[in-house]
Amino acid sequence: MNRNGLAKRIIPCLDVKNGETVKGTNFVGLRSAGDPVELGKAYSDAGADELVFLDITASVEGRKTFADMVSRVALEINIPFTVGGGINALEDVERLLYAGADKVSVNSSAICNPRLIDRIAGKFGSQVCVCAIDARLDEDGWHCYVKGGRERTPLSLFDWAREVADRGAGEILFTSMNHDGVKQGFANEALARLSDEVPVPVIASGGAGTMAHFRDAFVKGKADAALAASVFHFGEIEILELKAYLRQEGINVRI
Repeated sequence: MNRNGLAKRIIPCLDVKNGETVKGTNFVGLRSAGDPVELGKAYSDAGADELVFLDITASVEGRKTFADMVSRVALEINIPFTVGGGINALEDVERLLYAGADKVSVNSSAICNPRLIDRIAGKFGSQVCVCAIDARLDEDGWHCYVKGGRERTPLSLFDWAREVADRGAGEILFTSMNHDGVKQGFANEALARLSDEVPVPVIASGGAGTMAHFRDAFVKGKADAALAASVFHFGEIEILELKAYLRQEGINVRI
């Protein structure tokens, strides 16, 4: 799908556990990266295009995302804000939008109940519904995983991505579990295939280590946006420097 006219987006991701931002490698080995409210404000001020906030243990522990923290982050930022984790019903979406989120991200709950996507898009609009897909390249191809990457499903990445777009998801946030936290680059072949096969924007996640990795996600992977966590949290890449670099490489970004 050709969406080349739109500016490419840079999106920091805050993985939150028990009220603090954490980051791991291949979905395990979490370490603290700071206060999510302070980080959110810093990224908004630093030129991020959007922010994603994921309560990473909500699905596993059967909890709801902390709406009060969402409100505190929303008060400090002036960019679009996506929230995910433990969203199982329209009431969860309503509560998070009321708290200040612009979009919600569904993952495990959508795989368990695909009609949740239809219902969110039907009530709030496709632009509110981001479908996150955690997938891993196994010996028999790309498969979707749920519960924070703990459980493999029978779904193939590409079949599921087409289905969620058909059901009304406005964006797909694809995280390659093989690449997550490894900082060796994004899963560009899979990204390019996704971008060709689905009619909605694709956000690349998992693998950012250098500025060139972002360039490659946009050029080789045809991604509409690139999301990263640790390279931003630990100051390895500054967002404005990244955008200046991408501009030099001929990539349309907002500065």
